[in-house]
Amino acid sequence: MARRTAAVIGTPIETAGAGPLYRRVVQTLKQEIVNGVYPVDSQLPTEGALQRRFGVSRHTVREALRELRDAGLVASRQGFGTTVLRPGSPRSYLHEVASINDLIELANATRYEVRLSDIVLADAELAERLGTTVGAKWLRIEGYRYSPDDRRAVCWTEVHVHGEFAGVARLLGRRSGPIYLLIEDLYGETVAEIEQSIRASEASGPIAEELAVKAHGPVIEVRRAYRMSSGIVGIVARNLYPIDRFHLSMTLRRSKP
Repeated sequence: MARRTAAVIGTPIETAGAGPLYRRVVQTLKQEIVNGVYPVDSQLPTEGALQRRFGVSRHTVREALRELRDAGLVASRQGFGTTVLRPGSPRSYLHEVASINDLIELANATRYEVRLSDIVLADAELAERLGTTVGAKWLRIEGYRYSPDDRRAVCWTEVHVHGEFAGVARLLGRRSGPIYLLIEDLYGETVAEIEQSIRASEASGPIAEELAVKAHGPVIEVRRAYRMSSGIVGIVARNLYPIDRFHLSMTLRRSKP
């Protein structure tokens, strides 16, 4: 069945009134979905088009789309846009990353529940793992990501944030989205590149229990090192995914001669 896109011409939403701005975007789009302006299997306008229509920031649009996904009204997929779902349609979790921007969508599609955050000083083992010096200060954050339609955790996540950016700790639980975006907002330091590696690993103890896998059972480990525009590695993240809840999709292109 071919996907359809409905066109709606609107005016910027009013900034006065109660509630976050993104909620008012949600209410408008939800009403239009219910009224059939965007039928099942049709696509919502692009983020840029929604920005222009409502006169809001891209962050506001992404928050609104995240809430619509959480409500089961739409599904987003890289390269396919945001599609309106039939009520009660099952939703799947897809790990599909081909660019830094895709990590934003990945984070917005799940809920990150922080279980622990503290300041640590790198010992020899941690210093080697993070590529830092012994005694260096890092903010360690540990928790789990959950998809809207599954009580089981999607993955266990451990994030180490360079001590220069440890102030993001006060934003945890108050702001959604990837931690590196919090750093960009708080410190004005942008991510220049992300190095990602994937390998087989195992989960044990409480992690295995929360992921609903056998103790010491096989999992997929995804490690990302975020190099900032200043040249330092600002974030090192380690994620453990159950094999049945992980799917990686990427596009490879031949380089130009």
